[in-house]
Amino acid sequence: MSATRLPGTPRLLRALNDRAALELLLEQGPLTRARIGELTGLSKVTASQLVERLEERGLVTRVGEQAGGRGPNAQLYAVRPGSAYVVGVDVGAERVVAACADITGAVAGRVEQSTKDTDDPVGVVHNAVVQAASSAGAELSSVRRIVLGTPGLVDPGTGDITFAFNLPRWHSGLLAALREDLHTPVVFENDVNLAAVAEAQSGAAQGTADFVLVWLDAGVGLAIMLGGRLHHGSSGAAGEIGYLPVPGVPIPRDVSKRAKPAFQQLAGADAVRAVAAEHGFAADGAADAVRAAIAAGTAGGPVLDELARRLALGVASTCVVLDPPLVVLAGEVGQAGGAALAERVQHEVAAITLVRPRVVSTGLTEEPILRGALRTALDAVRDEVFGSTVG
Repeated sequence: MSATRLPGTPRLLRALNDRAALELLLEQGPLTRARIGELTGLSKVTASQLVERLEERGLVTRVGEQAGGRGPNAQLYAVRPGSAYVVGVDVGAERVVAACADITGAVAGRVEQSTKDTDDPVGVVHNAVVQAASSAGAELSSVRRIVLGTPGLVDPGTGDITFAFNLPRWHSGLLAALREDLHTPVVFENDVNLAAVAEAQSGAAQGTADFVLVWLDAGVGLAIMLGGRLHHGSSGAAGEIGYLPVPGVPIPRDVSKRAKPAFQQLAGADAVRAVAAEHGFAADGAADAVRAAIAAGTAGGPVLDELARRLALGVASTCVVLDPPLVVLAGEVGQAGGAALAERVQHEVAAITLVRPRVVSTGLTEEPILRGALRTALDAVRDEVFGSTVG
């Protein structure tokens, strides 16, 4: 036996038991000491000591009593919401939305701001974060992590933005500036990746460790989840499916210029509107055009068929490499297309490749990027706070 392999110490076991109890309280709500003991397999004495320890650390609090049985009513305990807060931010080309959640995951504050008339990204984020925390009744010092979802590339090594086509003022060095300004850990993450995190938590990908999410909106993007973890690639460019070379459209040879990349030309919002208009379904927005085609029944079928053929080129190219069991179509167009579009894409992919992933529409209807940012922040902060319960 290796000399470095040591048996579990009382200190380590206490930490593991504390973490297990806190997770139970988050999942099942208020519990008595006795019930915590039953669910964790701990004795009554050990469970009582555990609760006292967590109460002293300010992580749990008494929230009521449970009647029944002989003797006094049993005290009910829950995770103390104010023990830590997080802020999630969805950064778009025209607006920033920020939400503040307590450690239980309850969203207590939300703000939305325009970014049209400013060239100061630090000031925009600062104001959004401060106002979101304030509306939640939280001091900025109690916010343990801020996660910002942005379009473009995030360098896996530095965590900084290296390329954001729609956010020219967001640049390398911004991360350090935000951390210095807010005095809080700040993390950038690609917006489509955060949508996939939300989809895995409470959307169409629940319980699926391997899946890809195809984002269909003004642009097209892809998030890759393998073994329950996001795959970013060596430069953060994994999933930039808009640049996929596909037949039928010109392939730009200089991505630094503003020419649209190939798959973006074929399946982006402009292309969706054009296809719909060709069949008599003109609309200002791509999602509106798709909804109109679906509402028209069989008359709108050719629109969905053509969109499915185009989307299948990108989905199939991804799936023959990764072979995921599930593909989620998200973004405004993916959501608008619903099952009608998803089923057609599934059929087309199976027709042109050897793989047959299940293709479904997103299970989320509101703010998936913001929800993914909050979940990412909460997972990290819970690890920090709950993992520091060693007595």
